[in-house]
Amino acid sequence: MKLSKDIFKEYKQYPEKVLQFGEGNFLRAFIDWQINKMNKDADFNGSAVVVQPLKDGLIDKLNDQDGLYTLYLQGIKNGKALKEHSIINTISRGINPYTDFGEFLKIAENPELRFIVSNTTEAGIAFDDRDKLDSKPQSSYPGKLTAFLYHRFKKFNGDSSKGFIIIPCELIDRNGEKLKSIILKYIELWNLEDAFKEWINNSNTFCCSLVDRIVPGYPKDTIDEVTKELGYEDNLVDVGEQFHLWVIEGPEWIKNELPVDKAGLNVKFVDDMTPYRTRKVRILNGAHTSLVPVAYLYGLNTVSESVEHDVVGKFVRGVMYDEIIPTLDLPKDELKYFADAVLERFMNPFVKHYLMSIALNSMSKFETRDLPSLLEYKKRNKKLPKKLVFSLAALIEFYKGKRGNEDIKLTDNQDILNIYKHLWENYNGTQEGLKNLVQTVLAYEKNWKMDLNKVEGLTDLVTEYLDKIENKGIKEAIKEVL
Repeated sequence: MKLSKDIFKEYKQYPEKVLQFGEGNFLRAFIDWQINKMNKDADFNGSAVVVQPLKDGLIDKLNDQDGLYTLYLQGIKNGKALKEHSIINTISRGINPYTDFGEFLKIAENPELRFIVSNTTEAGIAFDDRDKLDSKPQSSYPGKLTAFLYHRFKKFNGDSSKGFIIIPCELIDRNGEKLKSIILKYIELWNLEDAFKEWINNSNTFCCSLVDRIVPGYPKDTIDEVTKELGYEDNLVDVGEQFHLWVIEGPEWIKNELPVDKAGLNVKFVDDMTPYRTRKVRILNGAHTSLVPVAYLYGLNTVSESVEHDVVGKFVRGVMYDEIIPTLDLPKDELKYFADAVLERFMNPFVKHYLMSIALNSMSKFETRDLPSLLEYKKRNKKLPKKLVFSLAALIEFYKGKRGNEDIKLTDNQDILNIYKHLWENYNGTQEGLKNLVQTVLAYEKNWKMDLNKVEGLTDLVTEYLDKIENKGIKEAIKEVL
């Protein structure tokens, strides 16, 4: 018996008020859960229509279950370990713009639609000059969104009351501002009228935001037990931690339309989200991203076992307390308190957070999450942070696509995968060949936003660590930095 509205007797259809780009685990455990709470506790009376941003995704599974799925929240709540689950009745339907672009545009004609949210990973908010207005669909998320907004603008003749509150959740700095700037670039590229540009600027509110909730996602190891406990089959079971925080840099009046306070949600509307973002991205996400290649190559598979491991746990604590925290300007006691809480969340007794679920787009993640700490540490201390550099070397090894005899299923932009495939296939096993490989990776400015070979000593130290990982294995090599 599969989960559907036929077996969920409390099923309710709500007006579509939210357009959501992304159907993955995170948004379903974060945004859709919050909408569900607002519907129950604050009379929000709205649902999300979900757009699949990539060709391959979960839209068919979502529609097959009438948009329903079970969310398990597990972790520390009010000082106690708590595990609870509920069926989330938030998603009205899913749209795949690659197979039904017309239906995607038609959503823009709904006068009740008010919010746009997204999580298309750090690589998602990007400009692609190959996108055209008549592409069906555009390849980039901002390209699709621009076409959608233009259809809305035309449908309602530029009515200023038909703009949106747009809150991207991608973990990049100033995400709302960046998304808006790319939309304006498409308006120029496509030669769209000035009136549309004015409508974008004056009738739409773009908010920068920061999200925080660890979401391991589908519990593949325990799904048989979960199914038995639930009494029905659910192909979209999602698992998240109890903790959640959403910081939105935007006008207070949004709360009048998004009743987060009434629903008891941990959502903060602020004038400047920078301190929250820097602390969270550098410590929590930075620790995650630096941990993944090292721990996975070491032979570990989950965050909790990595943090509790004698060697790898010491490594990640060293990254956080010795190399990341010293680069931040908030009070040290506050930073240490936050780092301690992060480690507690990493060791959540209920959650199996697989390293490979964090490994998606690791190159862009390292650039946004760890590179700023690496560069700031070098600037302040006149030397390189050894553990972060070791993690970068391990990342290059990770993109070789092998853990012993086991293939690693790499997931990243095709350009990056092609570069690594070419580099590792043509590596001749020499020290000089390895240094050339490192130089090519560090010179990839499209990802790093700079040529990292210009950072004094970085090329040589990454090469040294990568050489040890290659020839001695990660377990011997890590001793160098501990």
